[in-house]
Amino acid sequence: MSRRAGVVIAGGGVAGISAAIAAARGGADVVLLEREYCLGGMATLGLITIYLPLDDGMGNQVTFGISEELLRLSIEHGAEANYPKAWLEGGTLEERKKSRFIAQFNPHLFALRVEKLLLELGVKILYGTLGAAVIKDGPRISGIVIENKSGRSVITCDSVVDCTGDADIAHLAGAPTALNKRGNGLAGWYYYYTGGNVKLKMFGLADIPARGNDSGEKAQGSRFDNAKVASLASTRFSGVDGEELSEAVIEVHGKMYEDILKFKSEQPDYVPVTMSAIPLVRMSRRIVGAYTQDKTEKGAFIPDSIGVAAEWTASGCCHEISFRTLYSHEVPNLIAAGRNISVTDPMWEVTRTIPACALTGEAAGTAASMTNDFPALRTDELQLRLTSNNVRLHI
Repeated sequence: MSRRAGVVIAGGGVAGISAAIAAARGGADVVLLEREYCLGGMATLGLITIYLPLDDGMGNQVTFGISEELLRLSIEHGAEANYPKAWLEGGTLEERKKSRFIAQFNPHLFALRVEKLLLELGVKILYGTLGAAVIKDGPRISGIVIENKSGRSVITCDSVVDCTGDADIAHLAGAPTALNKRGNGLAGWYYYYTGGNVKLKMFGLADIPARGNDSGEKAQGSRFDNAKVASLASTRFSGVDGEELSEAVIEVHGKMYEDILKFKSEQPDYVPVTMSAIPLVRMSRRIVGAYTQDKTEKGAFIPDSIGVAAEWTASGCCHEISFRTLYSHEVPNLIAAGRNISVTDPMWEVTRTIPACALTGEAAGTAASMTNDFPALRTDELQLRLTSNNVRLHI
């Protein structure tokens, strides 16, 4: 059986959701592939339910468009913590300076709500489906070989958006890719119930520690119960090896079980409610695009910017993201979004966050609704489309 789509989006995390929204709103016929049976990726299945800031830490919002739309949607039925009152209810500049535009959301409500939105936009969602191989016509991708319960089949397409988080489609297509040098720390977040409340346990570092300090880290301006997140082990893993991923998950499951039993011995009603259903991989494989952006470019004017992303660990640090980080010349109808765009290892810490994934997803999906030759797309036309959708391009 074969299927036809204008745009195939591989990966239903925040980047894929944003790309699908933008492409569908741009008039494209969109098929979204998701290997699990729930949208949201790390944000929902991984229980990384912290919508990191849309502001610069100095009281000014810098990230808009679908990034803001999804934050508001994630807490449509109430925030679990850190409701950004100053930002959503007309707070003063001084009030906004005291608390960043950040929120903690319920993963289940968020996943169900974004699924409803995508279906309303006419996006075809294929759950339990993996992009297993690509078919190429010269340098271009002409089809994606998918694998699910029905077996293997092909979706022919005009363009592909790689939102896999690991540049899986780019790798399969022979586009240049690179691995993060340091890898990923061991983590497995979970929700638990005790004393009449359900709370999020940030169990283990899911991020590279700030300033090389492995004792823990804290999001500036946040008010989480688990303000300090300890490292579980010195082990780090790449995120692109099947056996290694299984070993990492098994190790964190064992440590999580010990952690639960420890607290349960002290509080008999302490029980786990849900745990991360996917490995907490944050930085693994990325594309090597037409341009590789570095963190030292913070505050710089980027002529082909597709939006502004803020650093969550520091105030006053913002980055305009270059459109050239989303594509390579080797496969002209393939574009990337999310944590696998073309950036250096230090810059990866910025672009892997939820707001930045939504920002690059919106740009990639918008571009895919306009062309199937991304290196040839006129940036000014893309920027005009983005600004008409309330994206702020420059700091």
